[in-house]
Amino acid sequence: MPKPVFRRILLKLSGEILSGNQGYGVDPVKAIELAKEVKNAREKGVEIGIVVGGGNIIRGEMAEHRGMDRVSADYLGMLATIINAITLQDALEKEGCETRTLSAIGISQLAEPYIRRRAIRHLEKGRVIIIAGGTGNPYFSTDTAAVLRATETEAEVVLKGTKVNGVYDKDPKKYDDAQRFDTLSFQKVIEDGLRVMDLTAVTLCKENNLPIIVFDINQSGNLGRILTGEKIGTIIRG
Repeated sequence: MPKPVFRRILLKLSGEILSGNQGYGVDPVKAIELAKEVKNAREKGVEIGIVVGGGNIIRGEMAEHRGMDRVSADYLGMLATIINAITLQDALEKEGCETRTLSAIGISQLAEPYIRRRAIRHLEKGRVIIIAGGTGNPYFSTDTAAVLRATETEAEVVLKGTKVNGVYDKDPKKYDDAQRFDTLSFQKVIEDGLRVMDLTAVTLCKENNLPIIVFDINQSGNLGRILTGEKIGTIIRG
C-alpha cells in the first residue's frame, strides 16, 4: 500500500454534498458513501478533521435576502452544520470509525465544545473529528471556519470536496469551453475572483502557507488517491 503524503488533513464538505441527488436536506445513503471514503482514508493512517457546511438546509446570506435578520440567519446556518455533522458522525460510526463532533456553539446533548487542544488530542488518538458550528460567529462562512480549524489543528492541507473535479476559469456546467486549472497561486485566485473559497478563507490560507486541493468528492476513491500523492483536481498554493 502506498504511503500517504499527508499526516493530518482538514476535509471541507459543502452541505449540498450531503443532500445527494435530492438537492436539499440530508440523504442518508450519501452520508454512508462519504463515510466509506473517509474510513478508507483513515485506514491509510491519515489523521482527519472534517468541517461540513449547512447550505443543504439554510444559508445565512440567502435568508437575509429574503428579509431575515443576518445575524439570526447566520446562527441558523451554524445550527444546520450541527445537523449535518451529527448525520455524518452517525454514518462514520456505522462504518466502524471512532468519531467525535465538536461544536463552536454550545449544544452539549449532541457535541463536545470545540477546544483546540481537545481536537488535537482526538486526532492523535486516531479519531475522526467533525467540527461544527462554523466559527461560532455570524458573518463568517464555513470555508473560513475550515481554514481556521485547519490552521489551529496544524493540518497540512485543506481538501475541499465538491461536485466538480477542480477549479475552472468559468462555470463548466454553462460553458463547454471552460478550462480546468491543474495548479493555481493564491494571488491568482484572489486577483481573478475565482470561486474556490471566500476571500477571507483564501487569504488566511495564503498567510499561513496552507495549500488547498479542490476535487470531486463524488468520484469514488478520489480522497484516497489524493492522500497517496495522485494529481487529482486543482491544487492552490503560494
